[in-house]
Amino acid sequence: MKLIQILKVAVIPVLTVLSLLSASNKALADYLNSQGSGGDYRYELWSSDDNSSYYLKIWLYEASPTSSPRTTTRGFDSTREALIYFDCNYAKKNLPECSQ
Repeated sequence: MKLIQILKVAVIPVLTVLSLLSASNKALADYLNSQGSGGDYRYELWSSDDNSSYYLKIWLYEASPTSSPRTTTRGFDSTREALIYFDCNYAKKNLPECSQ
């Protein structure tokens, strides 16, 4: 019976602290890198906290700044890749990269 009490006193607080530390790493914020517009749309370019991935939040140009984005893309490896995607698919620019 003493072993169970020792485990409760020693192991549970350690697991709780580890759990909180793990949760705080996951809660790191993403960062707004830039904003712009093209065609009938506007965007915000965001990066993960470690700059390993980028995504776009896209609104209709006339949408309220406080409204939810029309779409959120994910999975770009660079800001360049994300902005080319926006230019080709939303701003309807005729760039050489658009045909690839």
